[in-house]
Amino acid sequence: MEKIEKTGKLERIVTGQGAAAKRPRGTLALSLTALFAALIAAGTFISIPLPFTPVPVVLQNLFSLLAGLVLGPALGAAAVGLYLIAGIIGAPVFAGAAGGISRFLGPTGGFLLGYLLSAFLGGLIAGRPRSGVPLPLWRLVLAVLAGFLVIYVPGIIRLKFALDSGWGKALAAGFTPFIIGDALKGVLAVLIAPRLRAPLAGRLGS
Repeated sequence: MEKIEKTGKLERIVTGQGAAAKRPRGTLALSLTALFAALIAAGTFISIPLPFTPVPVVLQNLFSLLAGLVLGPALGAAAVGLYLIAGIIGAPVFAGAAGGISRFLGPTGGFLLGYLLSAFLGGLIAGRPRSGVPLPLWRLVLAVLAGFLVIYVPGIIRLKFALDSGWGKALAAGFTPFIIGDALKGVLAVLIAPRLRAPLAGRLGS
């Protein structure tokens, strides 16, 4: 019996199951929060300016939404919050490798707030990853749609007043040009999120 128990223990150590079981959930949650914040910040290196609008094509919206879809609403929002705080204190993590609180007062400031809303709402709809509880496709699609749309609510409002324009011009500058691109990002989110959630099932959920 003792030999069998030792063999089973060795197998768990080799496969990493023993370490995963002993690793505090708090440590794992903090690590994943920091990891997604860094991933969102890394998205700043892919920023494509458009000549007809102050809003560039970015990947931060995709990564922010993924944070919520993968980690759940609380940790996902915390990851985006950490990213925003880094930008506020001057780290060059906003689009165009810029930083500072002044970016919130500019034409794209509303979209930054939208990232936070996206992670929370998308994560709220998808829920935390839980062992034995698969995420239905319809729910994932709904979370992605809601997560992307909620970015535009504060984004368009802020853009309208920053440009001192009507709603039509604000939509033409901050929404219409990005529909196709965000649709493709949405497909990516639907494909990627379940693969990232699966290893966390039962470790972040209750």
